[in-house]
Amino acid sequence: MRLLLAIFLPPVVFFTIGRPFAGIFCLILQITLVGWIPAALWAVYALGQYRTDQRIAGAFGQRR
Repeated sequence: MRLLLAIFLPPVVFFTIGRPFAGIFCLILQITLVGWIPAALWAVYALGQYRTDQRIAGAFGQRR
């Protein structure tokens, strides 16, 4: 579900993973039609990093 949000509403993804300042910057980037594509790519990348961080924390038994 977050992947679809990353493609269609990139700023929302940053707010759901706990990065509000990146979400605001992404919203400013998405305002322009040309900036929407980099914003979507950035959101997909950030979502992948978030999932990797969660897996690493789970492997070491840490909770976030």
